Amino acid sequence: MKYYALCGFGGILSCGLTHTAIVPLDLVKCRLQVDPDKYKSIFKGFSITIKEDGARGLAKGWAPTFIGYSMQGLFKFGLYEVFKVLYSDTLGVENAYLWRTSLYLAASASAEFFADIVLAPMEACKVRVQTQPGYANTLRECAPKMYAEEGLWAFYKGLAPLWMRQIPYTMMKFACFERTVEMLYKYVVPKPRSECRKSEQLVVTFVAGYIAGVFCAIVSHPADSVVSVLNKESGSTAVEVLKKLGPIGVWKGLVARIIMIGTLTALQWFIYDSVKVYFRLPRPPPPAMPESLKKKLGLSE
Repeated sequence: MKYYALCGFGGILSCGLTHTAIVPLDLVKCRLQVDPDKYKSIFKGFSITIKEDGARGLAKGWAPTFIGYSMQGLFKFGLYEVFKVLYSDTLGVENAYLWRTSLYLAASASAEFFADIVLAPMEACKVRVQTQPGYANTLRECAPKMYAEEGLWAFYKGLAPLWMRQIPYTMMKFACFERTVEMLYKYVVPKPRSECRKSEQLVVTFVAGYIAGVFCAIVSHPADSVVSVLNKESGSTAVEVLKKLGPIGVWKGLVARIIMIGTLTALQWFIYDSVKVYFRLPRPPPPAMPESLKKKLGLSE
């Protein structure tokens, strides 16, 4: 339990700090998605926001971002470790190795399902503060106002599209990362992981995280566009928003999101792995074929 708790703490730091650090880019990305006619591009979005709200305007939504994504990180990383062990034990050593990609996908999807339930209320507040000028400037102002207007539903109406965005994102984030680390040590790093210094291992973690982040951004972007518009407009449904945006509109802001998510995912894995190093938590090497399976396949003497 201590191991899982410390993994959850690593998740709090990795998600809470990184998402809060990129609030200005996230704010411009959200505004680009909900009002493309006004903001047009990333640079235009930054210049208009600074012109209208000053430099402080770029930090709008930092509080719900920090609280929401810290809670999400706790559940995402903590439960991923729980489900990974649970599913590995269910499959057995040999099948866990053979089906490891499916194992990563299933464990991460299961963890993210619960993580999004705690994220949804803060995500709704964040988007409302960032994309509706004049509605509210702070979380303390926004949350009671949303509850008074729409009740509890205001905080959870974006949950289904959030699952649509976050579950594929997290499945890609964990499975792609795990397999990329495996490939890097196998084909790129000139020596085995056991011979690498901790700092060298963390560089591999960062590179694998960035590669995973690029794929994450692409697979989850259409749903991200729907979430942004849905939380901005009261009374809309996900299907209505999807029809309104159309097949091209859902890809608005993709470049900003690739930069944002690539950097974000790399930093998250770096921080998470650093926490494991600091607390001397088990950091197993990339999976190797079990001896029993090698014998079955005639690969060992």
